[in-house]
Amino acid sequence: MDESASAARQTDGPQWPLLSIERSKKGSLVEQIVAAVSEMVARRELRAGTKMPSVRQFAKCNGISTFTVVESYDRLVTLGLLSSRRGSGYFVTRQDAPALPTTPAPFHPGPAAVDALTPELYSGMSDALPIGAGWLPPEWYGEDTILDAVRQAIRIPANRLRGYGHPLGFPGLRQYLASTLSEELFALEPEQILLTHGATHAFDLILRTLTKPGDTVLVEDPGYSNLLSLIRHHGCQVIGIPRGANGLDLDFLAEQARATQPKLMFVNTVLQNPLGTSLSQAQAHRLLALAEQFDFWLVEDDIYRELTPRGEASLAAMDGLRRVIRIGSFSKTLSPVLRVGTICASQSLLPELVRIKMLTGLTTSEVNERAVYHAITARPYKRMVEKLIGQLEEGRERSIESLAEAGMKPVARPRGGMFVSAGWDEAPTPEWNGKLIADLALKAGILLAPSDFFMLGDSESIWFRFNVAYADHPALRNFLLALRKEHGRR
Repeated sequence: MDESASAARQTDGPQWPLLSIERSKKGSLVEQIVAAVSEMVARRELRAGTKMPSVRQFAKCNGISTFTVVESYDRLVTLGLLSSRRGSGYFVTRQDAPALPTTPAPFHPGPAAVDALTPELYSGMSDALPIGAGWLPPEWYGEDTILDAVRQAIRIPANRLRGYGHPLGFPGLRQYLASTLSEELFALEPEQILLTHGATHAFDLILRTLTKPGDTVLVEDPGYSNLLSLIRHHGCQVIGIPRGANGLDLDFLAEQARATQPKLMFVNTVLQNPLGTSLSQAQAHRLLALAEQFDFWLVEDDIYRELTPRGEASLAAMDGLRRVIRIGSFSKTLSPVLRVGTICASQSLLPELVRIKMLTGLTTSEVNERAVYHAITARPYKRMVEKLIGQLEEGRERSIESLAEAGMKPVARPRGGMFVSAGWDEAPTPEWNGKLIADLALKAGILLAPSDFFMLGDSESIWFRFNVAYADHPALRNFLLALRKEHGRR
């Protein structure tokens, strides 16, 4: 709202000042409300024991939704500024605002990440050759199976067009997933599965449920780029745990866990993005032991599981969802257009995850979930995945050979999956770095994903993540060879 709207308005309860809420301002409405109330407490405009307006009063006064107010009040309770009394409402509980950041710490990306953090890397709408993108060509997915599944999904029964659908997600899909995961990985009930709008939505729900501003969250370094920004958006402190050809640096992890008492850690156990490596059984066991020792959650990003052979380490299977939360997705085996992800968690944690899901976006799309169900239960699906694995294997070998012609070596030898990260064994300089190369590539119609996009700090060498479905394209090879020749590098 405008600054002029700072005068008090009489609602159906006590007077409450209109907050200066700007919908165009960077940061969510919840963050603005939390910051404003915290400032009022710090200035003693709200004293300990003051009763806050009801959720409905606050929403009406400020022209916002009750959902936004509920989440804001919950955040203020978490910060210790408010307390909730059943049947009485919310009350100010302390006279000083905490030192914790009530708005997210600003994201300061590396030099190349500035250009990489663009819609082109995710939207698929750019005309540039998607060398650094995270999706495969449509023909690799088995278009007929997917289109047939979508046609079946839109034949949804008329009685299902009423209401929003099941809070956990389409029961048929959850039942099937529980059965297959129980057979292949670990015992699971349908009530332990929550369907989401893809893996990123799952990450967001977990962060909303288990963290508060100021908490420490561990990630792999390098790791999934969008996750880093999301964690910072929630006001959490991010610490990177180095991951390379030999897996995670678990000694460093132990040091950081002892010093910072992290709330949780996100980890790709198999076919890690961007390196394509997998943790050994021994490393997975030690990682679980460290989580137990230092009392933090492990969020296993397991979206590449179907692309890896059976027998690879699974934190969820080893732990039985006691301290592990497993994230799944179908964007790598079906299509990123079908935004369906999964959270598998303990029955004690699921109710709160469901509450946050309903609070922030109600139910997920039953049409999408039915389409996924029809696709993965269709007879051709397993053959389609097997064919996809073969295509990725061939593409990976071709990509490594093609990149070698330009003098680029893999950062780590991938175990499988969609990506090869490779580059030149030389340190970046102001005159020669990933940002400059990515800019030149984009002008040449090639979309690259430089190392800065995946790292918390500076890289010791110049490297990029390459999608193996596109990385052997002649246009990329010619660009890299010309680039090296122009800059006098062999």
